[in-house]
Amino acid sequence: MSGRGRDLLLSVALLLLAALYAAWFHNDRHLAAALVVFVVPPLLLLAGVLAQRAAARFWAGVLALFWFSHGVMSAWAHREMALYAWAEIVLSLLIVALVSVPGMRARFAKRRSDRQQG
Repeated sequence: MSGRGRDLLLSVALLLLAALYAAWFHNDRHLAAALVVFVVPPLLLLAGVLAQRAAARFWAGVLALFWFSHGVMSAWAHREMALYAWAEIVLSLLIVALVSVPGMRARFAKRRSDRQQG
């Protein structure tokens, strides 16, 4: 997958995550806080990815680890919210995978070239 295709898929995943949080917390009594904590970060990272900022990809990967943890905790503790939690888990894993691809390719390409030279 090309860098552009990966960034497009990452953008879609971040947008879906923000939409998931907006739907999940729409009836929360602390709606403003929920929006600031859950909806705004993926949207800011989406803007950064669309602007082709490498830092946005990095921070998307870092925050995805928190989102993954939140999803696991929610799926375990709040069975009535399991659908939201599992969607959060899947999207966060997708984000981690997408931001990790360039590094993984570079790592394994180096190993392959080392084997071919030796």
